[in-house]
Amino acid sequence: MLDMATGEFTEKIIRHEGKAVREFYAALEGPVVVGIEATGSMQWFLELLEELGIKYRVGHPAKIRAAETRKQKHDRRDARLILDLLVMEDRFPEIWMPSTEQRDLRTLLRDRHQWVKMRTRLQHTLQAIALNHGLRQGHVLWSAAGQGALHALPLAPYTRQRRSALMSLYAQLQKRIQELDKAVEAQAQQRPQAHRLLTHPGVGPVTALATEVFLGDPTRFSKGNQVASYIGMIPCEHSSGKRQRLGKLTKEGNALLRYLWTEATMHAVGKDPELKRFYRRKLIQKGMGKARIAAARKLGIRLWIMMRDQIDYEEFCRRGKLRQKGEAHAGMPAFDSGPAQAVTG
Repeated sequence: MLDMATGEFTEKIIRHEGKAVREFYAALEGPVVVGIEATGSMQWFLELLEELGIKYRVGHPAKIRAAETRKQKHDRRDARLILDLLVMEDRFPEIWMPSTEQRDLRTLLRDRHQWVKMRTRLQHTLQAIALNHGLRQGHVLWSAAGQGALHALPLAPYTRQRRSALMSLYAQLQKRIQELDKAVEAQAQQRPQAHRLLTHPGVGPVTALATEVFLGDPTRFSKGNQVASYIGMIPCEHSSGKRQRLGKLTKEGNALLRYLWTEATMHAVGKDPELKRFYRRKLIQKGMGKARIAAARKLGIRLWIMMRDQIDYEEFCRRGKLRQKGEAHAGMPAFDSGPAQAVTG
């Protein structure tokens, strides 16, 4: 650490044992700024600094490492590098951090998603049992009638025992997910930004709330390409000179929000005419996989525009019609992309 008033430099090793960390930071006097590299287990430390009223700045790990040209890496060098970037060179690669409330809502969404994945795996197992014994009902298997038909199947003793255990677990998972769905819906209705996103066709409470809490402050993005890059919905690029090489998606962003946008897109394309035309055109040009991702990116940028301009879906469409007529308006969507046409050649 460095005392900016006296120029005194101090190097000390603090063991994470007992209350040593709390006692050290609580004893610091005057305004203090702490620099830390982003890690997955830093939450307790940030909460400690907030409790002590100490300002902190969280840095991007890859950019911090890129600032060091030498191949040597250990705690002492890392600490000195962070100090140099934070104080001496004033080019610390700070990242945006969500508030305590946003972090808690993120936990709610991740918890629900984890339970849903468990339910999906269980459904696949029960579906396999049904298919192996001649019961082919598809999604109807999860209705009351389908569950009754599955329960009535004549099975061997161990398979019957396994079916009973899985069906009982499925009922418990379903109950837990319904409770979390109610909590998510209540939060989406209470929060103005999420409630505004619900007006877009195909966007439900989970997608709306996730878009708000994972994107955070919409004004920190200046254009839609930055939003897509932040979520990881842009292609890798290895270009040189006149030759442009685009690869697969970077996926350097929040995987849950990327997944929710993709799932919501398949509901939105059936309800929004413009998005439907865009999806069909890309379907012919690029195929199903790329068309779905392109439509999901377009939907995500739409939701960001609605958050940034604080408008609902009706106002979003009105601005699109104004642009179609040639009238300029800030933040308007490209409304009419034209009908899908077959590509021949």
